Amino acid sequence: MGGAFKAASDGGSGELETAPGTLVPLARGTHGAVVAPHHLATAAGLHVLRLGGSAVDAAIATNAALAVVMPNGCGIGGDAFWLIWDEASGTQHALNGSGRSARGLGADDLRARGLATMPKRGPLTITVPGAVRSWGDAHRRHGRLSRGQILGPAIELAATGFPAWPGFIAAVESAIPFVRDALGPDAGFFSVLRPHGRAWRPGERVRLPALAATLGLLARDGFDAFYDGDLAEQQASGLAAVGSAVSADDLAVHRSTWGRPIAIDYHGVRVTTHPPNSSGVVALEMLGILSGFEPPRPSGFGPNGVTDPDWVHLGLESAKLAMADRDRYITDPALRDVPVKMLLDPVRLADLAGTIDRRRAADPPPASNPPGGGTVYLATVDADGNAVSLIESNYLGIGSGVVDPATGIHYQDRGAYFSLDPAHPNVLEPGKRTLHTLLPGMLLRDAGDGRGQRPWIIVGSMGGDAQPQIHAQFVSAVVDGGVDVRTAVAAPRWYVEPADHFRPPTDVHLEPRHLPGIAEALAARGHRLVPTAPFDSNLGHEHAIELIDGGPAAPEGSLAAATDPRSEGLPAVW
Repeated sequence: MGGAFKAASDGGSGELETAPGTLVPLARGTHGAVVAPHHLATAAGLHVLRLGGSAVDAAIATNAALAVVMPNGCGIGGDAFWLIWDEASGTQHALNGSGRSARGLGADDLRARGLATMPKRGPLTITVPGAVRSWGDAHRRHGRLSRGQILGPAIELAATGFPAWPGFIAAVESAIPFVRDALGPDAGFFSVLRPHGRAWRPGERVRLPALAATLGLLARDGFDAFYDGDLAEQQASGLAAVGSAVSADDLAVHRSTWGRPIAIDYHGVRVTTHPPNSSGVVALEMLGILSGFEPPRPSGFGPNGVTDPDWVHLGLESAKLAMADRDRYITDPALRDVPVKMLLDPVRLADLAGTIDRRRAADPPPASNPPGGGTVYLATVDADGNAVSLIESNYLGIGSGVVDPATGIHYQDRGAYFSLDPAHPNVLEPGKRTLHTLLPGMLLRDAGDGRGQRPWIIVGSMGGDAQPQIHAQFVSAVVDGGVDVRTAVAAPRWYVEPADHFRPPTDVHLEPRHLPGIAEALAARGHRLVPTAPFDSNLGHEHAIELIDGGPAAPEGSLAAATDPRSEGLPAVW
């Protein structure tokens, strides 16, 4: 399947540098870059780039490798959202790889079973996996290499094994109670992900032969084989056996959607993301609200994060306002109107900014969507300057808990995000895409050479409700503070979320690495601070690639890549 790949951080030809006092390596190269939350996945993507693959080829390879080594964050039973920059045409595309609910299931059906809200786990939360179909769609338009070359590293990792790492071990162990409750003690989860009847030992080799065989089938027969033919029938049979309503017909009719990114201008930089049902609009709304205030001077940003507590307060308050709009409006735009233009209207955003009390934390309304997430973000840039920003997810950690031993596929529980309230915009309806927390990002600015706006930074993060807040902090740091991508990725963070499902978003997670006085100033404004550990994984795994002086498409351009120290990632360049 394309030969053995080299699992190294920079492929042997890039420059990997660290700075005094930082835990984050910065990799510099000229021909390509990959960032992701696990170093084996970035190595897979770099391998494909060095074979001559495109940014899309490398993104698929990286995503497939993550589906093997990070089942706690993603998998081929999950969903994906893409931003793709095509350098030749100078255009950016959005690709929606999220799945839909079963066509035979609606809110009325579940209310008739006595449910008032969607369960968090189990077969009723499974929606059609959309990621693999999006791989095929992106590859048809922008791929160069064969499927075997692209999927070869992931197949090798699944077949020969990868070392168990702390995040994987902890995710498997923490999933045991909910899997037993939802599916029983004989669920496929145990034979596939906990085959020894005990916790994995750090460094112990984890082999996933059934998943390797499924990836091999996709390499041989095509990505669409996931949705048609024997594999689809096998999936439908296994899903029906555990009580899921997703059928072979649901798999067969599923399609990705190509569209246009949405964007906002933030202090001269064009910030782009994916339109709804993605939560990208939430991040843009936050930035639009913050545009109504004067940011701190550049000296107020750096390795210690933001040193002005007022700016943190304004960020938290803008997040509350934007999340309230998310709960009020965001759902599948194919079934209900989502007023993106209204949400991003500058006059409206200025009015929202005017409602913020700079001296006191607001008491927001209860959230009508659940918190939480289990996600991976990755980005790639190839030698021609094409770029991909891709985010893929199971939703809550391992997902629904449903793992098929025959195929190795573990399925997302993204359907848990649906509401059973018939008046809610995100109510469960047959064949519907749910609101997603996922958002990929790109920052564009004028290249200064007459070509107009071109990619400057490819960036994104996992983190559930924290995602848009992390994104807004990164954008402010690099735009308002002028910091480099390594500093912006490593800086201490904050975010606000509900304490539990359907509670008001009032729990403020403030990383204790902020300077003394920040926490005290926020508490004095009425913010409810909850204990948060330094470099806590719940603060997101953000990764970024900067195209310096135009990147690979320009004669003097280069690349700088950084991965989050909260993850298992290392940047890969050449």
